[in-house]
Amino acid sequence: MSGGRRARRGGRSGRAGGTEVVVVTGASGGVGRATARAFGARGSTVALLARGEYALERAAEEVREAGGRALPLVVDVSDPAAVDAAADRIEEELGPIDVWVNAAFSTVFAPVPEIRPEELRRATEVTYFGFVHGTQAALRRMTPRDRGTIVQVGSALAHRSVPLQAVYCGAKHAIQGFTESLRCELLHDRSGVRVTVVQMPGLNTPQFSWVLTRLPRHPRPVAPVYQPEVAAEAVLYAADHPGRREYWVGGSTVATLLGQKFAPGLLDRYLARTGYDGQQTDQPVDPSRPVNLWKPPDDTAPADYGAHGVFDDEAHPRSAQFWLSRHRRPLALAAAATGTVAAAVADGLRRRSRGGRAAASLRRTERSGRRAWTTARAGLPHG
Repeated sequence: MSGGRRARRGGRSGRAGGTEVVVVTGASGGVGRATARAFGARGSTVALLARGEYALERAAEEVREAGGRALPLVVDVSDPAAVDAAADRIEEELGPIDVWVNAAFSTVFAPVPEIRPEELRRATEVTYFGFVHGTQAALRRMTPRDRGTIVQVGSALAHRSVPLQAVYCGAKHAIQGFTESLRCELLHDRSGVRVTVVQMPGLNTPQFSWVLTRLPRHPRPVAPVYQPEVAAEAVLYAADHPGRREYWVGGSTVATLLGQKFAPGLLDRYLARTGYDGQQTDQPVDPSRPVNLWKPPDDTAPADYGAHGVFDDEAHPRSAQFWLSRHRRPLALAAAATGTVAAAVADGLRRRSRGGRAAASLRRTERSGRRAWTTARAGLPHG
């Protein structure tokens, strides 16, 4: 493997001497919206893909206001031909794609027996196949150039399912399996194209106000809740550092994934007790609320839900865990250096202590010798 290829893998994805071209699916709201805006803020050229034209235009305006260039494209990611056509247009108008971020999804909140077949099929087509179609469109263009990065916006629920979200959890598990297969293929081919996953915690996005639900009360993310900007920051970092297989965002994600690894049965029972109430507020579901499974919520009336949901009061604006994860190498080096210094100091103290004891022993020996000599001398004849 060439040194040049390794250098591309370790650093930022943009082309030398130019602006990186980034594609974000699901860019009209939630994590996709926050991610597109974050790329715009660093001057990237961003292609925004989503179904709802009104919200998509507002998202593109935010990218431009942040300092980037924007190309909004109305696309349903469940349609592979539409996704591929969008990729063609992006490369024609903006240039070669450097980063492709898959974030679009749709789902159903309901117990398994209450999910209708057509709902399951549609949500899977958007959430799972939407990621597949985006990934394939990116690969068709990145592979011949032997460079580029694909970032999959994942979830802790890709490894640990919860009740009432079987549709979403099933799709995220499928994305995980698909991505792991792809990663092995890229390694086999010694490809310069990289793929990485960012596993997210519960996020304050608008999905809980428009998701199809059969729950009696308004759905909510599993606590603790983080703002979508935390997710966006993680996506940008992963795009710049795609050498890691996965990034975990939020202490709850770490706890969930470790719990699933070491005590899955215990976690089953815990979620059986807490998973129903923990995913609903105290407010009843509004029967007039929009549903985005079949059409975008801004189709019925001009509406822009933005990046944030209705849980701003409790959502954390940053993740200390992800900061530590990002800085784990320098922190490890600092810890090692601190340990080395501490060991050296301790060794020095021990040496001084041993040296002090030896000196004291020597002084005692000298005093004993002088006393013996004095005694012996006193017994000798004088004159």
